[in-house]
Amino acid sequence: MSVELPFAPVDTVIRRNAGDLRVSADAAEELARRIQAHGASLAVDAAEQATEDGRKTLMAADFGVGQVVDKESLTLPVAPVDRIARQDIDDSYRVSMDARVALADILEDYADNVAAAAATLARHADRRTVKAEDIETYFKLFD
Repeated sequence: MSVELPFAPVDTVIRRNAGDLRVSADAAEELARRIQAHGASLAVDAAEQATEDGRKTLMAADFGVGQVVDKESLTLPVAPVDRIARQDIDDSYRVSMDARVALADILEDYADNVAAAAATLARHADRRTVKAEDIETYFKLFD
């Protein structure tokens, strides 16, 4: 699976949760891969909800979002999130702009939670760098 999400915004999310710790490129790549898998899974569930409602367009409500944030407030870019949403759903589905922004917001919150935990794991290991193994350990513990 290729990673659609650019690593730079993912690195930014990790850094804002890491404080004075450094962030390895592998950590950003691993978190981007996990974000992508989570987003594709959420889109499958949203597509099932849209189908139950007789629609082929995914809406923000299909992701459980009632109030969509301003996309300018997000760190994760919306265009790659759209491609992530379409990875595991049928091509006949459309994804509304509100749904793309809602999914990007959900994925950014998800990334913030994982990044904060990974920083805690790096500190616990007495390291000054958040590494991919911290992201992997998070998922071993909580997945």
